[in-house]
Amino acid sequence: MKIDLTIHSFSLTQHFRHSPGFDADAYIDLALAHRLQGISLSLNDANFRHLGGREPERMDRLRQRLERDGMTLEVDTSGTEPDHLRRMIAVAERVGAGSLRTYTRHPGTPAQMASATARDLAAVMPDAAKAGVVLVLENHEDFTGPELAGIVGSIGHPNLRILYDYGNSQMVLEDPEAALAAVLPYVHSVHVKDHVMVRAEDAGALTVAGVPMGEGALPIRRLTETLLQQGLRRLTFENVWAYSAPIRSGRTPLAGVTLGQGSFRWQQPPFDPWHLILDPSRFPPSDLVAMEKAALERGMAWFKNELLALGCTGDWSPGQAE
Repeated sequence: MKIDLTIHSFSLTQHFRHSPGFDADAYIDLALAHRLQGISLSLNDANFRHLGGREPERMDRLRQRLERDGMTLEVDTSGTEPDHLRRMIAVAERVGAGSLRTYTRHPGTPAQMASATARDLAAVMPDAAKAGVVLVLENHEDFTGPELAGIVGSIGHPNLRILYDYGNSQMVLEDPEAALAAVLPYVHSVHVKDHVMVRAEDAGALTVAGVPMGEGALPIRRLTETLLQQGLRRLTFENVWAYSAPIRSGRTPLAGVTLGQGSFRWQQPPFDPWHLILDPSRFPPSDLVAMEKAALERGMAWFKNELLALGCTGDWSPGQAE
C-alpha cells in the first residue's frame, strides 16, 4: 500500500534553537532531502515558534514554497479558548494547512477539563468548517483515550477529529494500544515516536523520556499496523530525543499497565546522551545539534524499514536518493 510520510518540526528542536540559519526553509529542505511528502509546523508561541514570525508575508511565502514543492502542511497550536482557536484557524487557512492540532490547557479534574474543552471546541466548529480546516485534538499528556473520544464524540462534527500520539498516553499511565483502540474511529493524523520510562530515583520524578525511533519500548509496528488497517495513509514522524515529561499528578496505572514491564519497562542508567538526555541544558548547543541529527537519521532509517516490512511503499522508500 502507498502511504505518505511527513515530519514534525519538533524533530529538529535543537536545530531551530541552536543552529545558525536553521529556519522553516531549511526544515523544508531537510524534509525534501528525505523524500518526505509534507511537514507539520509548530506555531505554539507568541512568535509562531518554528515559522519564526507572525507577518502575513511570511505565511504567504511558506504556502507558496510548499505549493511549489508539492508538499502538504499541518500546523500546531495549544489551548482551546475560542477566540484563540478562531485566530489560529484563520492562520491555518492562510498558510494552506489541512489541519490544526491543539490540546487542552484547562486545569482541574479530568471531568472538568473535558467539559471545558468540549464547550470551547463546539463553539468554533462553524469557523473550522467555513475555513475548510480539520481541527484535531491530541492526546497530549492530559486525557486517556476514552476521555478524548468522549469529547470528540459528544460534539459529532466532521471537522473535529483526533491526533493520536504513539506515546502520550503514557503520561496518564494508559497503555498505548488501549488508547489507540478507544480513539481509532476518530483518528485523522498521528505522531509516530518512541519512548522509555525512567524511575523517579533516576530522574527526580517518574518520567517518560524520548529516544530515537526504534530504540525505545513503544510497540511501534503493532500500532502502525492497526492504523493502516483502519485506512490511515499519512504518518508523521516525530523525533523526540532529548524530550521528557513527568507522569501527570493524580494518575494511577490503568488496566494492562505494570510499571517496569512492556511499554513501561525501565531504562537502566547510566544514560548514553546519544540515546537519552533528561536535561539538555547540561550540554553544549553544538553537541545537541549533532546528537539530534544523528538521532533523527537513525530513527528515520529504522522507521522506513518498518514501513517496508508492513508492505508500505512511497517516495520516501530506502534505496532512492536522499
